[in-house]
Amino acid sequence: MNRLPTRDEALVLLRRMGCSEGVIEHSKTVAEVAVDIAKKLRENGVEVDVELVEVGALLHDIGRAKTHDVRHGYIGGEIGRSLGLPEKLVKIIERHVGGGITAREAKELNMPPRDFIPRTVEEKIVAYADKLVAHNRKVDFNHTLEEFREKLGENHPAIKRLRKLHREMVKLLNLEG
Repeated sequence: MNRLPTRDEALVLLRRMGCSEGVIEHSKTVAEVAVDIAKKLRENGVEVDVELVEVGALLHDIGRAKTHDVRHGYIGGEIGRSLGLPEKLVKIIERHVGGGITAREAKELNMPPRDFIPRTVEEKIVAYADKLVAHNRKVDFNHTLEEFREKLGENHPAIKRLRKLHREMVKLLNLEG
């Protein structure tokens, strides 16, 4: 493909790869939240590719066609590369899990030992928007943080990364006084 798919093409890809309607509905809601964030950031003077954010949010869970475990981001990235999707889109797919996964954690999870931490503003927006959606409904960030705490424990490094992502996004959105 070598170009950014359109919204409709992204939805077709999700179905073609075998994602459930539940995953597709979740992805549509994440895209809605992510586009809202991207537009607010752009209004605040942040340079952001809104189209990339929308398509990245739609395709962020494409790896769930093969697995629902923590490796779905990495596997989604592999699917994206096999489809010839642009690397900037593949990185969004790979780096959306939690607040990111370090190379050491990736190795422990039987993934390639490389960094899966969101770096670009578009990667961070999609990762964050995903934390504001449970299934296909919008939730408060603290709802998701609590779920991660229950699964991983309060002192897991992923909790620190989630909080850092939240602080960064809130600051960018000028929601803090």
